[in-house]
Amino acid sequence: MSLRICLVSSEVAPFAKTGGLADVVAGLGRYLASEGHDVRIFLPLYGRIARQDAPREEAAEIAAVSVRFNGSMQTFRCRVGTLPDSTAKVYFVDCPEMFEREPIYSSTYEDEHIRFGLLCRAALESCQRLGWSPDVIHCNDWHTGLLPLYLKSLYAWDRLFAKTRTLLTIHNIGYQGQFPARVVGDLGLADHRSAFHQEDLAKGEVNFLKTGLLYADWITTVSRTYAHEIQTPEGGRGLEGVLGARASALTGIVNGVDYGTWDPAVDPTIPARYTVDDLSGKAVCKQKLLERFDLDASDGSLVLGIVSRLTGQKGFDLLPDVLPVVMRDPRVRLCVLGSGEGRYEEYFQWLRDKMPERVGIYRGYHEELAHWIEAGSDAFLMPSAFEPCGLNQMYSLRYGTPPLVRKTGGLADTVEPFDRATRTGTGFVFEDYDSHALLAAMQELLRAFDDPEGWRQLIRNGMTQDFSWAKQGPDYVALYRRLIG
Repeated sequence: MSLRICLVSSEVAPFAKTGGLADVVAGLGRYLASEGHDVRIFLPLYGRIARQDAPREEAAEIAAVSVRFNGSMQTFRCRVGTLPDSTAKVYFVDCPEMFEREPIYSSTYEDEHIRFGLLCRAALESCQRLGWSPDVIHCNDWHTGLLPLYLKSLYAWDRLFAKTRTLLTIHNIGYQGQFPARVVGDLGLADHRSAFHQEDLAKGEVNFLKTGLLYADWITTVSRTYAHEIQTPEGGRGLEGVLGARASALTGIVNGVDYGTWDPAVDPTIPARYTVDDLSGKAVCKQKLLERFDLDASDGSLVLGIVSRLTGQKGFDLLPDVLPVVMRDPRVRLCVLGSGEGRYEEYFQWLRDKMPERVGIYRGYHEELAHWIEAGSDAFLMPSAFEPCGLNQMYSLRYGTPPLVRKTGGLADTVEPFDRATRTGTGFVFEDYDSHALLAAMQELLRAFDDPEGWRQLIRNGMTQDFSWAKQGPDYVALYRRLIG
């Protein structure tokens, strides 16, 4: 039996993306549609999307819909398109006053709560006008956290949703959507003030993600290990109590990877394609990557790659104590792509200025270069303090670029420590979050690289792992079916 699945998200690739959320929603939507399910995705029509050439037409049923927010009205219409390489429909919520801005997120605007409250209500209002009753509304992160409450309050009267169940996925618990308590009225929920977490209200706060956790029929997060971590004081970021209380309705499912985009056998962006049976193209990619960064391409070099947001979460606090030691090995090269906190950008720039023939940095994001680094590096660095799931380590495995990761979240679920004696495992893993543990893992990587045959086996081990949506997606379908009985 096919299912009717409504996906609601602030980001969907390729239309709007700041991180892995966009890739995950697109990948899941594409998988569900390929399995014959009726998938409809709701996404704000940001200014950057409005300027794209992707085909979209007005949804005649969803035109000039007005929604009341504390005495004021927000009017939207929907434009509908198709997710690339898929039959899944994408409904773009068109409200220029709220969404036609350059940044997707911005703390400088005082109406951020209304923007994403509107996204939640627009999805429900659109379903009403389409006469479409979803089996499951799948919400993603804090931006859609109010939707389960809206469904059980302002829209509880509508029998269209009588059998609809809600699922909320936590992609990163570090972002919760916290606002002053006065926004309850702004959101049209003044008559339902008692539904919010009362201790938060007493402190003058409202937390969108916490509200979603209270009212969603089921909760998922993006790896099995992360599902346990977020129930602890260290990992819960203040929500561990709510999550512990709802532990029986919490599931961890590792994200899938779109191998139609991230696979060196078919990747059109890299200098040469290659497979697990013929790695000659990887050597070409390595040479071209070093040339692109204008680095010394001497034989025997070991290229370490980083593609990341440059933030404390990603473990970059540890590198200043470790990289100077590792870089004493004249073989080591470092290629960095990313942007974020100034102190990290400045550190990598300083490293580049100090060793221009061995370190390269691109400050910002560049999609093609991200593929080049995955394909051309020998190993990938991802020493995260915490990582809900992570995608780059799974990309790296497919590209024959063994990842070095910390044992946390999805990294723990997807990377198996390499054993040089048995030549089993897929990467390098350290547990304690300190520079000594990271350095030990780096030194183990260097020792493994000195054994060419063992290294080739390590590459083969990683490239044969399967984290495709064809493997991960059925877990979501099984959960949807469980939810609707």
